[in-house]
Amino acid sequence: MQGMGSTDGEACPFEFNFDEATFKVGDVVSYRVTGSLDGFPFAGTLLEVHDDHVVISADVNDKNSRMRGTRESRPVVQEADALA
Repeated sequence: MQGMGSTDGEACPFEFNFDEATFKVGDVVSYRVTGSLDGFPFAGTLLEVHDDHVVISADVNDKNSRMRGTRESRPVVQEADALA
């Protein structure tokens, strides 16, 4: 993702896994949030990977940062979970 860094042409500081078939704990994913935050990209780390959903943390150092998301290339998190 070129142009996402602080200077022109600098690469994005994150490497995302967009392949839900290969998701594993510790992967960094780009996720979406419903509601008023729709359309904004967010980055998080997978804490759990299940057949039908994932658990994402926006801050792995905060034990309360846990959101359930869909299991797709860019998981979807409900706004209420993201703002909790």
